[in-house]
Amino acid sequence: MRLAFATHDRTHVDAHFASAKTFLFYDVGPDSYAFLEAVQFGTVTQEDGNHDEGEDRLATKIDALGGTSLLFVRAIGGPAAARVVRAKVHPIKLPNDETITAVIDRVQTMLKTNPPPWLRRALKDSEGGDERFIDDEG
Repeated sequence: MRLAFATHDRTHVDAHFASAKTFLFYDVGPDSYAFLEAVQFGTVTQEDGNHDEGEDRLATKIDALGGTSLLFVRAIGGPAAARVVRAKVHPIKLPNDETITAVIDRVQTMLKTNPPPWLRRALKDSEGGDERFIDDEG
């Protein structure tokens, strides 16, 4: 499954969604993981709660999440989280800065044992391909 991490230092999940300078993407399975790519963002918001409503700085970040199952961030506002969820990505807020490898290890442990419902759903969606968005009844 494809995971995204909001980061400033490229080692830790240490960035808010809107202010993240970089998203790192990894392909993570129960027994292995591989770095896929880093996406840099030139225009980010400050973490002060004041945002320019006239400019949609989040669209580029949401577009970059295409094909991603889980997004790990330090914080994400309600409207941004709703847009991420609409893009079929499950955002996860971490209470403290954590190394990306520690988060990957935790996800792998959950994959090997009894994944919580939100992870099972994300795993099912990541394996479903584009057809998972087709309405079966209509």
